[in-house]
Amino acid sequence: QVQLVESGGGLVQAGGSLRLSCAASGLIFSRYTMGWFRQVPGKEREFVAAISWTGGSTDYTDSVKGRFTISRDNTKNTVYLQMNSLKPEDTAVYYCAAGGRYYSGSDLHKAPYVYWGQGTQVTASS
Repeated sequence: QVQLVESGGGLVQAGGSLRLSCAASGLIFSRYTMGWFRQVPGKEREFVAAISWTGGSTDYTDSVKGRFTISRDNTKNTVYLQMNSLKPEDTAVYYCAAGGRYYSGSDLHKAPYVYWGQGTQVTASS
């Protein structure tokens, strides 16, 4: 049974930082593209960042470039999202997801994401 468990969310003032973690089990982690998505009530889930199965390439939505960094540790079956300079508009539930392997660079957001975590709330207050 595949499980993706996010942690690290919380309440922070605008301009602050948070680091999200997503621990995976039940799958061969190193064979999957890993992504982070977010969703605000009443809106569609949106892509935030992704990293290739090797960790060699990354992809970000424009609004987080230069502020967020995705990374992974295949020895720990964990993917991270370092979020700096948080803005109120970053407030959302953040989900990690595992997707198809054969994607890289700016196509990472197109990977078919098949496994999803339960989400963690991030709130950046103004």
